[in-house]
Amino acid sequence: MADFVRPDLLADRRINRRYEITLPLHYRVSERKMVPRSGSATTCDLSSGGLSFVTRKPLPVGAHIELIVDWPSKYGDLYPIDLMMTGLIVRSTEGKTAVRIGSRRFRVNSAAEITYQATA
Repeated sequence: MADFVRPDLLADRRINRRYEITLPLHYRVSERKMVPRSGSATTCDLSSGGLSFVTRKPLPVGAHIELIVDWPSKYGDLYPIDLMMTGLIVRSTEGKTAVRIGSRRFRVNSAAEITYQATA
């Protein structure tokens, strides 16, 4: 009997398109009755419904996570932009963690240190 693979099982079933993009991020994981953990990482891919990022150690599946992604463009070519997100960890192995995003918003970091050069 020949092996048969259904074509619908091969297709990506995600609703939102994922973009392979590498950006620095900072995270904080909260679990009930546990001390929050935080760290820095790098994104692997990103969509409006989720993202995955590189981790050294697995993070707890089902835990709440807060993420701040350093966005690659600046507001007015001067002020850094952060993408702030919250969500749940849906998968985590050694090397990669996936998050389902619950909320997201951009924040302009106008308090960033700006250095001026003298022109006179």
